Amino acid sequence: MDVLLEAGERRLARPEPASKCGTKRSTSTESNEPCEKKTKVRQITLEEICNPLKTQDKKESQKCEKSRICLETLGRLREFCSDPNQQCTSLREDGFQETEKCPSVTGRSSELKNPLPSWDSSPKVAQKEELQCNLSQFSASLKSYENSQNSSETNLNKRTKSIYTPLELQFIEMKKKYKDAVLCVECGYKYRFFGQDAEIAAKELNIYCHLDHNFMTASIPSHRLFVHVRRLVAKGHKVGVIKQMETAALKAAGENKSSLFSRKLTALYTKSTLIGEDVNPLLKLDDSVDVEEVTADVPDSYLLCICENGDHLKDRKKGDIVTGIMAVQPTTGEVIFDSFRDSASRSELESRVLRLQPVEIILPSRLSDPSEKLIHSITSMRLQDDRIRIERMENLNFEYSHAFQRVTDFYAKEVPGTAGPQNLSVILSLDKPIICSLAAVITYLKEFNLEKMLYNPSNFKRLSSETEYMTINGTTMKNLEILQNQTDMKTKGSLLWVLDHTKTSFGRRRLKKWVTQPLLKLSEINARLDAVSEILLSESSVFGQIQNLLCKLPDLERGLCSVFHKKCSTQEFFLIVSTLSRLDSEIQAFVPVIQSHVRSPLLKDALLEIPDLLSPVKQYLKILNEEAAKTGDKTQLFRDLTDFPAIRKKKEEIQDVLSKIQLHLPDIRKQIKNPSAEYVAVSGQEFLIEVKNSHKSSVPSDWVMVSSTKAVSRFHSPLVTESYRVLQQLREQLALHCTSGWLCFLDRFSEHYHPVSKAICHLATVDCLFSLAQVAKQGDYCRPTVQDSRREIIIKNGRHPVIDVLLGEQDQYVPNTTSLSGDGERVMIITGPNMGGKSSYIKQVALITVMAQIGSFVPAEEATIGIVDGIFTRMGAADNIYKGRSTFMEELTDTAEIIRKATSRSLVILDELGRGTSTHDGIAIAYATLEHFIRDVQALTLFVTHYPSVCELQRLYPRAVGNYHMAFLLSEEDTTQHTGSEVEENPECITFLYQITKGVSARSYGLNVAKLADIPEEILKKAAHKSKELERIVNMKRKKMKSFAEAWKINDSQELQKWKNMYEPEDERKDSF
Repeated sequence: MDVLLEAGERRLARPEPASKCGTKRSTSTESNEPCEKKTKVRQITLEEICNPLKTQDKKESQKCEKSRICLETLGRLREFCSDPNQQCTSLREDGFQETEKCPSVTGRSSELKNPLPSWDSSPKVAQKEELQCNLSQFSASLKSYENSQNSSETNLNKRTKSIYTPLELQFIEMKKKYKDAVLCVECGYKYRFFGQDAEIAAKELNIYCHLDHNFMTASIPSHRLFVHVRRLVAKGHKVGVIKQMETAALKAAGENKSSLFSRKLTALYTKSTLIGEDVNPLLKLDDSVDVEEVTADVPDSYLLCICENGDHLKDRKKGDIVTGIMAVQPTTGEVIFDSFRDSASRSELESRVLRLQPVEIILPSRLSDPSEKLIHSITSMRLQDDRIRIERMENLNFEYSHAFQRVTDFYAKEVPGTAGPQNLSVILSLDKPIICSLAAVITYLKEFNLEKMLYNPSNFKRLSSETEYMTINGTTMKNLEILQNQTDMKTKGSLLWVLDHTKTSFGRRRLKKWVTQPLLKLSEINARLDAVSEILLSESSVFGQIQNLLCKLPDLERGLCSVFHKKCSTQEFFLIVSTLSRLDSEIQAFVPVIQSHVRSPLLKDALLEIPDLLSPVKQYLKILNEEAAKTGDKTQLFRDLTDFPAIRKKKEEIQDVLSKIQLHLPDIRKQIKNPSAEYVAVSGQEFLIEVKNSHKSSVPSDWVMVSSTKAVSRFHSPLVTESYRVLQQLREQLALHCTSGWLCFLDRFSEHYHPVSKAICHLATVDCLFSLAQVAKQGDYCRPTVQDSRREIIIKNGRHPVIDVLLGEQDQYVPNTTSLSGDGERVMIITGPNMGGKSSYIKQVALITVMAQIGSFVPAEEATIGIVDGIFTRMGAADNIYKGRSTFMEELTDTAEIIRKATSRSLVILDELGRGTSTHDGIAIAYATLEHFIRDVQALTLFVTHYPSVCELQRLYPRAVGNYHMAFLLSEEDTTQHTGSEVEENPECITFLYQITKGVSARSYGLNVAKLADIPEEILKKAAHKSKELERIVNMKRKKMKSFAEAWKINDSQELQKWKNMYEPEDERKDSF
């Protein structure tokens, strides 16, 4: 910093050329200030520095006083520094020497942790050291000093005109309030970043960052603000937009015309709150495809708040805890809450986080260790540009007493209307952790002016309703690849990818909810199936016409929410309202056909309700001037100004001034003796009179020359000059009135938010039903028979829905039949060779069950599904480093969760349980667990194993258990064309049939998979030899055990001698091995 101060002093002694200042600073009043006043300000500062120390040596006086200013200015910077504890080391590392203390700085230097760096007055040395002071050193130097300046010293800085420019002082004040945000400051035609914000912007946006006065700075054009804000937000930053609150004309007419432009923060943006005209401009209103590309976002952008409540000490020691969550989506207005008791594994919390896929999470400053590990593991899995943003809040915000007071104040005092007390009673009936989460969300959203979405608690929805939706936990969603594939975590290859043929963004979000929340009520499932069947089988053209209406629609749900929060542009509002009005008219025209041809109650009711819900929209469209709305001209936006008297009055005043200027034109013609003279506008300057340079002498001396060329000069007469100044003021006042009127107009429209939102929900439902009908058209899909009277899953020739699509027509997927019944065989123990298709088969059964309860057709010839209340899976083998769990620990943790949660109406899938430990322990755990599900839980179960011993349970429970294996063919050439020794040295070659078949497979043929994986042949031969040897030893031991068991039962000496003659020679032969 001392180096920078030295450089500043040198600049004072040698002012910059005037031409450079004039060229660079002429576009803004504000940007002129630092350049025009720089020399004057620096000179005053030097006088004030030197005067108190006249009795001392001049050089020593400069050294001491420069040190004092350095301390004061750096102390000022310290107030908004993000890292107050960092030591000042960067400058000292460059080889600066410590300075001697002098009387004027002795007191202050003692407060510093580091000695003050020296001040070398040599210009050459200073120049060299200034070049060495790179960006990181400058940034570090700002953070290195303690906050030793009080308010009086801050005022002293301003009074004595310190080295800070007025704009920098204004930025410092803003940064104090928003320390965690990257601030974009509007400066004329561009937005500027300062200090550390500039370094962040340079890194993330790949723009140039340089030193200007006391701060690093970078800038972006104002018309590209939305692009760069989105990029910074995508990188996980909180971004604040600071705009000028004054215009040049109004400022020039005011009393503070020589002061700085006033500014204030107009918007804050994070990943979940990316809503507003700064970040969502609609560029081409006539092309909805381009609109969708511009406004494209992630399908969901949930803000999730998590609050823990460990009331009991015993529960806390075990790791059990009651958790409350509140998830809001400001871009769509959706609010979801839930509370649940969670174990030390935090599986319940994980399930909800994976289902919601939030982009931002609010957490207390202290969270339990298991929860911290879970959040860390989830956020670390995401890519850098797609990482979940974490916002930490003080624990006080999550304490119930504080939360109760915050929520009470919000609903009793801040919510408009008389419904506040009623809403408060609804909120206070929720669980304590939910109320604590809600209080934190209210506090957070108030920063962004988005708290309006929480006004009506009747719109809040519980996430996990066990009476309405099937239980699908996070592990099951990952294992079945319902939302993402497990290879690259993309949508392609998931069940959602197969089912998603929606045409709209809001329809896509609705379908995602359907996929993660299969229904439990038979009537609702059949209502969806009836609608899909009618769309599929109907010959009426009305369905095709309705589907065409959904094509190329903008995101109405998010657009409506932007209007509700009064953060939309005129272009966005016009697009949303005109689209809704068109949908209203077109669906209204279909009403007679819908009433006569559509039979499905779900489809019919949704379509017939839409026109009534959208009827108020048209009146708002009539008020707007289409051209003005498309161009964003708010001064011409309203056709009828009856409801806007202030705008009408201001327009009348403007018209009077324009008339006055026009009436002045005949006088101008007489004065310059040119009867054809007309007003012209050049470069934004209006009412100019062009006079040829040869006739310049005819121009009155009191006229003002505005501009000139080689041929002509342009002038304003005194009356035009004064009238034009008044006109500009009136126009800017009109713009302010129009902005105020626009916000009132949006308020009036927001009164219809809920009915219009309901209409959009109906459109989303229709879009989802058309999507499911498109799936059913793919071929060989059938309508499942769903029933709740019996526990059964019967599927004839079913196929895996995802693999079936991925394979296409070239490679046919081998269908398989399944028959599980609660009254009969309810457990299938499946064995078979590795790579034989066991995992695909059990996933196929689960996915077909999910599809049936969503209300979709399924890939099978026939399917009868008894409603299941949950699907629980234990598949795969992977450790969890973040949670500190081994592979086997993960395996057993998932199994324990299933044992706790599964019921007799659940579908349980266990794939190779027990393989993560030794053979004996693995068999024991697998056997005992499966017997528990057979005897106690009695759930429908698919159990895959490589342990033949487990298959013995079929003998104990013959009615409930069936043994199956994936069929295969053992190659005949292995047994016919090779000698015995060659057979021993080569692994068997098998052909997979991928067909489920009755019976047990005694072997898994792992060497065949090793051969497919290109394990070297020498290793394969050695492994085959060892496998045969071990197999012979095991068979020999089994025969001995069997023979001794027979001998134990013999009571007659003759039979004992007979047994001895039968087994002794064979035993001796075996011993010879």
